Amino acid sequence: MNTISLVKDEKIENMIYEVRGKQVMLDSDLARLYGVETKRINEAVRNNPQKFPERFSFKLTDEESEFFLVENFDQKNNYIETRGGKYKNPRVFTEQGVAMLATILKSSVATQVSIAIMDAFVMMRKCINNLVIKHDEF
Repeated sequence: MNTISLVKDEKIENMIYEVRGKQVMLDSDLARLYGVETKRINEAVRNNPQKFPERFSFKLTDEESEFFLVENFDQKNNYIETRGGKYKNPRVFTEQGVAMLATILKSSVATQVSIAIMDAFVMMRKCINNLVIKHDEF
């Protein structure tokens, strides 16, 4: 299993959330992993809109942001810090969106991080499938 350990032993698996029934990652978490500012991630989407249909990347609504970020005070503070103190609804990326982002962010770090992220999505999917199978057995 290929994972990248981050500050405070964070793991990519802990940065994957479920929103609208999809597994996604926050733009700020991706920026941190790729070693760029969050605005660079969002610029990549803005400059290549044809590569990021709604099923690859979308902005959270006010209600989703409230539930998703404000409920977790530490996460919101971290998110605001990564945006220079300005709060905007975050953009999230599905597994396909992360893969597309990797084609735009071209660096050796981006390649290594993208591979680790894809591995984390696969691992999460396997865990979920195993839980479903075990639940069905009862």
